[in-house]
This record gives sequence, C-alpha cells and structure tokens, in this order.
Amino acid sequence: MSNPEENPAEVLCETQAGTGVQLLGPRDVPLGGPRAMTVRRTLPQRSRSLIGGWCFVDHYGPDTTRMVVPPHPHTGLQTVSWLFAGDIEHRDSVGSVATVRPGELNLMTAGRGISHSEISPSTPTRLHGAQLWVALPDSARNTEPGFESYAPTPFTLQGATVSVFIGELTGVSSPARVFSPLLGAQIDVPAGTTLTVPINPTFEHGVLVDAGEITVEHVTTPPNHLAYLSPGATELVIMATTDARLLLLGGEPLGESIVMWWNFIGRSHEEIVEFRAQWQREVIEGNDPNGRFGTVPGSDKAPLPAPELPTVRLKPRD
Repeated sequence: MSNPEENPAEVLCETQAGTGVQLLGPRDVPLGGPRAMTVRRTLPQRSRSLIGGWCFVDHYGPDTTRMVVPPHPHTGLQTVSWLFAGDIEHRDSVGSVATVRPGELNLMTAGRGISHSEISPSTPTRLHGAQLWVALPDSARNTEPGFESYAPTPFTLQGATVSVFIGELTGVSSPARVFSPLLGAQIDVPAGTTLTVPINPTFEHGVLVDAGEITVEHVTTPPNHLAYLSPGATELVIMATTDARLLLLGGEPLGESIVMWWNFIGRSHEEIVEFRAQWQREVIEGNDPNGRFGTVPGSDKAPLPAPELPTVRLKPRD
C-alpha cells in the first residue's frame, strides 16, 4: 500500500524505552482522492515509532468499497498484507501476480527497490484488513526484491483461534522470510475468555484490536487501538468481554534509526531525496523503466508521482 498523504512528514524512527502498557490511538488517513477509502493509522506516531521492525500499521474496513492503488515505489522495507474480508490483486515489478485473500499472508520485500500496485475487484465489495510495513535492518536493506505468500493453519490456544503468519508463537512457526526476529499472528478470542499467551521476553509487542471488547494486561483497549508492551514479560494476558479479533505483533528492538518519507525508508535526508529523484526520473518521466524500481507488468494504471519535497531540508520527527 502507498502512503497516501499529500505532505508526508519525514520520520526518524528509533527504539524508544517504555514500561507497562502504552495505548496508541488511530488517526484517519484518506487513501486516494475525494472518494477515498479511509485507513486508520496507529504506527508510526510521535510517542511510538517502532515495535521491533514493525514501522507502519494501517487498518481499514469493514467497508463496501474499492482499493485502487496504482504502481508506486518502496525501498528498505517489507510490506505485509493481511485481510479479514475481500480480495485484492497484487502486481509488482519482479513479475509477481497474486490475489490477496483473507487468512493468507502476502509478503513483499522491497529491498533495494520495487514498485507494485494493489487493485480490488471493479465491483465494490466488503473490504477489511491491515497493511503493515517492516523496516529492514541495515544489513539487509539493499537485498534483492521479491514476493511470497503463505496460508497458515489456524490452531487452538486456550479456547482462542490463532494463525501465525510471521515468526513463531507457542512452537508454531511461519516459513515466511524476514530479516530480523519478528512475530505476526491473528488471534480470535471468544467472549468470556481469558487468554494467557507465552511471549518472547526479548521482544516488544503490540496488540491491534480489530473488533470486540478486550483488556490487554488489564488495560482496556478499544477497537482500532494498539496496545504497546515493552520487552521483559514472558506472558501476555488478554481478557475478552465480547467475541474479539486482534493482531499480535512483536519483535526484538531494531536498534537502528530509520528515516521514513512517503513510501521510502532510508537512513538519511540525502538518501530519501535521491530515492524520490530516481522514481521520478526512471518511471514517471520514463527515462529508465529497468532502473531501481522497474515497472509493473500488466498494470493499466499510470504510476503515482511522488509528492513534492518541502522547500527546506526535511526535519526528522522522533
């Protein structure tokens, strides 16, 4: 998914200390033009920029709508698409064509550079899901781009239903390739259930509530909010008053500062400026369609131009 903000801020993301449960509320961001679908963004924000390598959390639906995101670029990250309802066609510049479906992981590695599009069916349908980004560590951020998908087998844990799409939880693991220690899982918790989840004490964790009334470590966490937990705990207690669905995200603190602007992740102002210039020169102006980002075969949509950079040097935000 593209970052749809017309004036995206440069964000300096770095590991931040914290204790207990930190509750992060969403902000609404329109994806596209006047008839845009709206996504709810809980990461990054001023008080919390990273959870392990997870650096971007958008949550959308359920709405009867279309997602139409024309070809756009990425660098230095992986995109994780996870749906609860609907389907979206993914195409990218390494030749991948895949349909994103509920309960199936679609994982795109941008590495040194990739472009892709995301288009839902022409007839609006019920669309509901999450789009997540993972920052690649410096040692892997120039890796070759690629794409993979995986359908995890749900299992039962203390009455809840769990699907592990990235990493490992209670001995169940995903084969998806990631470049830093991470966890990503959907957990469906029946009403009246208290769930005690064993977790890795070296990880920081985030619980994104999609639906239902729950507490995370006895802190009420409303739908569309993200509860953050710092490293150190060996278990996580979730109590559901009603049927609930959530995403559990985790990872070892990245330990690196990253700069995010629009769809790019880099390490400096100058690097971001160069990524933008390359996208405009190679793809928008058509001077090198086989350059860093390539083009998306089979796409009938014009690629998205990058937003204008500010007239002054970009100011990082912690």
